[in-house]
Amino acid sequence: MTTLRRTQLAVPASDPKMMATAAESDADEVFLDLEDSVAPNAKVEARETLIEAAREHDWSDTILSFRMNGIDTEWWYDDVIEVVGRAGEYVDDIVVPMVSGPSDVHTVENLLEGVEVNEGLEVGRIGLEPQIEDGEGMHNVHDIAHASDRLSSIIFGPGDYSAAMGTPGLDIGQFPEYPGHYWHHALSECNAAAKSAGLPCIDGPYADVEDPEGYRESCERANMLGCDGKWAIHPSQIEVANDVFAPDPEVAERAERIVDAYAEAMAEGKGAVSVDGQLVDEATNKMAKDIVATARAADVL
Repeated sequence: MTTLRRTQLAVPASDPKMMATAAESDADEVFLDLEDSVAPNAKVEARETLIEAAREHDWSDTILSFRMNGIDTEWWYDDVIEVVGRAGEYVDDIVVPMVSGPSDVHTVENLLEGVEVNEGLEVGRIGLEPQIEDGEGMHNVHDIAHASDRLSSIIFGPGDYSAAMGTPGLDIGQFPEYPGHYWHHALSECNAAAKSAGLPCIDGPYADVEDPEGYRESCERANMLGCDGKWAIHPSQIEVANDVFAPDPEVAERAERIVDAYAEAMAEGKGAVSVDGQLVDEATNKMAKDIVATARAADVL
């Protein structure tokens, strides 16, 4: 069964009302954030509100994740121990920021496994989602994608990546004056690494929540490169991402015809078949199968 990650809704773990709203949203995944959206002097308290939200709200139709603080900070260790130790049965994934190499994944994985064992949780059930946010991480992204069987996705983080690359501007994910798609290389690199490991690739945030058309365009560009979803930093962005990253109904119907026609051709010993006047081979069949699976999961078919 295909697991959709069209929309990854970011919610500050310090805000109980926003977490309650997120639990009722149509986002495929919600991550409760302990990192950038929480002030340093509120991080310890935010763990408590996160644990309460994980335990009290119904997340049964949503992938529930939390973003820990980076392993170079004083908070990450207790983030994993406290949240997983007290609410691990409700958590599906941990978003790991600023991952620069496979060893960062291993560091978190080792601690996580220890907590699972100590708390009697199913070992290996909680996934990890590394964020690629600097040049070293981008250089090592293929190794990161294959670092652990726990990985659930690869996430591109344009904000910290922009800072690490020394780019001009202050708006996360937005470079309208650039003559082309600014994130083409970075997203292509992350997506290639993710797909080589059989993982989805998630694009990061678009900061201007009052620019739905700009957000839609950002989603469409990521989708064209093969990415599976995108962050939403406001509930108003959920519908757009869910729409863009679900197959168009007409495309889904054609893909279903291709899958059926190709299966029939294979049964008859043919190597290819024509559908709607276009040749269909095994490569086309693979693409069509992926579209059909996603379309069915998104209730498009």
